[in-house]
Amino acid sequence: MRKILTIVGAGVIVAIAAILIYASTKPDSFRVQRTATMNAPPEKIFPYIEGLKRWTEWSPYEGRDPAMKRTYSGAESGKGAVYEWDGNDSVGKGRMEIVDSKPPNKVVIKLDFLKPFEGHNTAELTVEPKGGQTIVTWAMYGPSTFMTKLIGTFMDMDDMIGRDFAAGLAKLKTVVEK
Repeated sequence: MRKILTIVGAGVIVAIAAILIYASTKPDSFRVQRTATMNAPPEKIFPYIEGLKRWTEWSPYEGRDPAMKRTYSGAESGKGAVYEWDGNDSVGKGRMEIVDSKPPNKVVIKLDFLKPFEGHNTAELTVEPKGGQTIVTWAMYGPSTFMTKLIGTFMDMDDMIGRDFAAGLAKLKTVVEK
């Protein structure tokens, strides 16, 4: 019996070691990006992106915690605008600050997640006219910590975050095409 337990224990240790080694080989950074085509000019879309208070109208994260606490500071919109949130486990706690804004085409956001996991990333929204339509791209990128790599071994982070971005862009499309 002892021999069997030793073999099983060794097998478990080897399996855990293999998972940890595999996770450590994943890339040191990540990028998630989704795009939507909208039937509205950039000038109509851009205020919803650069005005953080307007994110409540389209962000896929806003409805996940009706009791979420929101704080706005800094500039009203554009560079220096800050949005902090504190909510349930579905939305966590964090802070966004617009660090660059080039109306009506690009917003760059410093994105700091504090709970349930700490993470420091960059979000970028670009608005590009094409013909009579506008292409809006929502991207997030940053470093992949070992914990991110380990979680990514079992869960497709691009799919999870990408689904949220696609849902947010779809809602933004509905809002701006009214």
